[in-house]
Amino acid sequence: MKTPADTPFAIGFELTDNASYRRYFLKMAGTGMTAMGLLSATAGAVFAAVPKKSTALPSGADNFYTSDQVTVQQVSFKNQYQMVVAGNLFTPNSLDRQQRHPAIVIGHPMGAVKEQSAHLYATKMAEQGYVTLAIDLAFWGGSGGQPRNAVLPDMYAESFSAAVDFLSSQAFVNPQQIGAIGICGSGSFVISAAKIDPRMKAIVTVSMYDMGAVTRHALNHSQTLEQRQQITAAAVAQRQLEFNGGTTQYTGGTVHQLTTDTDPIQREFYDFYRTPRGEVTPQGTTPHTTTHPTLSSNVKFMNFYPFNDIETISPRPLLFITGDQAHSKEFSEDAYQRAAEPKELHTVPGAGHVDLYDRVNLIPWDRLTSFFGKHLRQAGA
Repeated sequence: MKTPADTPFAIGFELTDNASYRRYFLKMAGTGMTAMGLLSATAGAVFAAVPKKSTALPSGADNFYTSDQVTVQQVSFKNQYQMVVAGNLFTPNSLDRQQRHPAIVIGHPMGAVKEQSAHLYATKMAEQGYVTLAIDLAFWGGSGGQPRNAVLPDMYAESFSAAVDFLSSQAFVNPQQIGAIGICGSGSFVISAAKIDPRMKAIVTVSMYDMGAVTRHALNHSQTLEQRQQITAAAVAQRQLEFNGGTTQYTGGTVHQLTTDTDPIQREFYDFYRTPRGEVTPQGTTPHTTTHPTLSSNVKFMNFYPFNDIETISPRPLLFITGDQAHSKEFSEDAYQRAAEPKELHTVPGAGHVDLYDRVNLIPWDRLTSFFGKHLRQAGA
């Protein structure tokens, strides 16, 4: 069977049977927390043997794309809870700053930072004439929040609303024409935000993960209730250890080296996060903890239900983009079924989950441009 190792986010590693899975969690809940792939804040020695990394990129992969048509400015602002949100503001060089223009906020994949995928989308959409803002979610990258890599879905959603606050305050942005893009886990966070923030006039998700559902049930509902209970027990055991002065532990995320037993989904993420294709280590952090949420906080996703009441976003439009080969497509399909009109589900032939992070020859730029062109124009009319 597949455990939650099928995802890079939920607690879990690919183990061969239920007995192994139970032994893993029993061991994880005890004092040997760095065993079985868990990371300690001081466990750099675990990765002393750095794997050789391929420099070959998939066709069209261009995560670090830059454009001479676009100006990029580092910005920061505070959310409603006075936490700093870090972002990069992208403006077309031809922008008339005496006029107001439509804008788009873009959120990165879960466990990533704004320089991974979000920057690419921000650059490409700025080339189409939009003011765009790529943000780091709370606890990640340059944004505030302690401990680093903590999971708090409501605060992730708040990062999107804070970005709308910032964009609405810019003299060259039309506050009635602000859209949003959420990539991977940010797809579920932007939906959560949009349900209670009608300033987001048009919403797009790309390769969306419902971070609540995947943590509760794993992909294709492959996680049992017993396994779920073991996850929560391990998390609260670690929480108590940290309260008592123990070291922060990390979980999930992307593996740091490949073995013959590494499953195809982890290989897909490794190819982006652990190679020059998309690897980013934010200032002040270490490659050993990138992509990995803290073990004690990851269970916060268990109480995250972003698709409940998704129909209340209507009449604002939703566009769900997924690949026909994406292991995550169940979440886009589920959200589409639950959402009210106007809504669109766009499936990209031949695209896997990570392909839509950075493969510019597969990402449907024309569809994105036409969607925002139509609906943000209508919103500003």
